Amino acid sequence: MSTAAMLEPGAGRKIAGGALQATLKVPGGAGALTSTFEVVVPPGYDVGAHVHTTGEELFYVVDGELDLLAFEPVARTEGDWHTWETASGRRYMRGGPGSLMFVPAGCPHAFANPTGRPATMLFQSAPSGHENYFEELAALLRAGDRPDPEDIAELRRRYDIEQLTPLRGGGGPSPFPNT
Repeated sequence: MSTAAMLEPGAGRKIAGGALQATLKVPGGAGALTSTFEVVVPPGYDVGAHVHTTGEELFYVVDGELDLLAFEPVARTEGDWHTWETASGRRYMRGGPGSLMFVPAGCPHAFANPTGRPATMLFQSAPSGHENYFEELAALLRAGDRPDPEDIAELRRRYDIEQLTPLRGGGGPSPFPNT
């Protein structure tokens, strides 16, 4: 039998380290098809364009503004995904509260906070289990000033994340390697 959830604001398991600030709202398992999080995206944070060969993700902006990208560009160039375009000329979208981005398996995607204040989003990942990646990433980020890029790269490989453009942390020097 699956377990239902009703949570007060702020409730859930905190997962934090470096620029990562997530609250696990609904964990995977016990009948949950997705893992659901509330994520605070600090100013200047850029997850970098990346792709998963399996799984789907959904991002919903609750507060603040985020740049959002979910499409296959004409060319997957290195550097800044903000320059990417589709064959029809579509580019990234600046999304405020109520904006939604759905990402099917195999679709390059990214988000960034170009503003001077934190943004909050609801994030779902299917199949469930993304909390395991967040927990391992947070542990690496808490372990030192700058985690070993090979450790981060190996973690991403194990969790089906192919990084296409650099991931950059917000609020000063990046706690993430630009790989």
